[in-house]
Amino acid sequence: MPEPTRPIALLAADAAPRTRPSFYPEPFASRMRGRTKRALGDPFGLRNFGVNLTRLEPGAVSALRHAHSRQDEFIYVLEGQPALHTDEGLTRLAPGMCAGFPAGSGNAHCLINDTAAAVVYLEIGDRSSGDRASYPDDDLRADLIEGQWAFSRKDGSAY
Repeated sequence: MPEPTRPIALLAADAAPRTRPSFYPEPFASRMRGRTKRALGDPFGLRNFGVNLTRLEPGAVSALRHAHSRQDEFIYVLEGQPALHTDEGLTRLAPGMCAGFPAGSGNAHCLINDTAAAVVYLEIGDRSSGDRASYPDDDLRADLIEGQWAFSRKDGSAY
């Protein structure tokens, strides 16, 4: 089977938005309203790390507050002033600011758009097999199995 034709370059805003707004099970998926992700690495066939151009409308959040066991994450703010929620509390970010979250640190994080203007940022993360995400504020855990997230309650029971 021939390789799919890949672009040489593309305008990030023209990348197709993710068709499924959230991979979380309910009741968590509906909490991601107002978030749009455009996978920028996928059109080029990148497999070792992901890059998303993410937009948060006023009142939206980037994700449930979480920490990864094996995946490093990095964000870079392009527009707006989101609040970064970590174990240390809330930190106001602005365009040009960035933050990183090393694998295994246990420092759970998410962005909150608590302003009246949209927030746009880049998020970059690797795709380490065997990764587990923990969610200190919710009864949820996620395991990366063969490239797909499997969600369960903290006790291991399925949703």
